[in-house]
Amino acid sequence: MNLLLVAIGLSKVVFGGLVAALGIWFAFRGFNRLLGTDPTVDLRQGNVAAGIVHAASLLALGLLVHNAVNATFDAVDLTFRGPSLEPSALARLTLFALMHVGVALLVGTAVLALGVLLFDKITPGLDELAEVRRGNVALALVLAAILIVLALLTAPGLQATLNGLIPFPELPPSTFHSPS
Repeated sequence: MNLLLVAIGLSKVVFGGLVAALGIWFAFRGFNRLLGTDPTVDLRQGNVAAGIVHAASLLALGLLVHNAVNATFDAVDLTFRGPSLEPSALARLTLFALMHVGVALLVGTAVLALGVLLFDKITPGLDELAEVRRGNVALALVLAAILIVLALLTAPGLQATLNGLIPFPELPPSTFHSPS
């Protein structure tokens, strides 16, 4: 048994759980504040349409932040498999990982807010949020699909952008030589 790998695995579980909790809070409070809705009131009243939009915002933000967490885990794996582990490198990795996930949450929320604005532009004369508050499930399903599609299609770009924030450890030069 490799206790170091067990400890790394457990730290990934804790980190992933903390990021999930923060992402849920962000989607439930931050994103919905931008929309001018109160998820607690919506859920208490049994508003299915609002529940669909809230659930889609959670799912979409999770899809966006998922890649940020994976990149952080890749950097952790490379750091611990390197020749030596310096405490300063671990501290720097932790700082950049937190920045990485924080930026992913902020950018993800902005992308989802833009999705709502896009939906607003393609449905002129319709107050989408008022319709959701009134329980318009058809409208909520379309808005939910827009949020999820935006998350799926912007996640790779977000991942590529955010990979520059992680201080990946330097790998030794390759000993592979291409045939001449």
